[in-house]
Amino acid sequence: LDFAVALKIGEEIAKEKFCKFKDQKEAIDAGIRIGFAYITVGVVSSPLEGYTHWETKKTQNGEDYMCLYYSGPVRSAGATNGSFSIMIADHIRETLGYARYDPTEDEVKRVISEVFGYHERITNLQYVPTEKELDFIARNIPVQINGLPSEDKEVFNYKDLSRVETNFFRNGVALIYGEGISQKAPKLLGLLNNLR
Repeated sequence: LDFAVALKIGEEIAKEKFCKFKDQKEAIDAGIRIGFAYITVGVVSSPLEGYTHWETKKTQNGEDYMCLYYSGPVRSAGATNGSFSIMIADHIRETLGYARYDPTEDEVKRVISEVFGYHERITNLQYVPTEKELDFIARNIPVQINGLPSEDKEVFNYKDLSRVETNFFRNGVALIYGEGISQKAPKLLGLLNNLR
């Protein structure tokens, strides 16, 4: 259960060290899933259904960046492991030379609005970060956290954004930002510092 092993597994699979994939996108997807599966010790729903897929999107300058999609079953990984899957993806991103995600003001505000709206209108989160915490995290994560629509309710504002495909609530986004990264940031920083 060494987090450094999860990062190395993800990197080596994404680089196709052990087998060839159809394309780089499939290799990266397998790297994220297998690294994630390693740290969840066989909780299969998280790396198979909690992390659903990733896509290449364009920064405002036209460079390729990574956009990760999550859904509700990511909760079964636990907040630390679910959040660490993003660190695996970011390690792969940096290793393979993808650009950092560059959120717009509206995309940052959508995250804040959606997490609070999900907590108030859909179901209570175990941890609700402050607006300041969410703003900081949404501006600084080097990959985009996204998700497919999971509810039949739309967010109140920050709709029709070009790099966010839906106006409906996304449970994966609320769980990763709310119960995941913001709650476990100090622990994740400790894990990262121990990897150096």
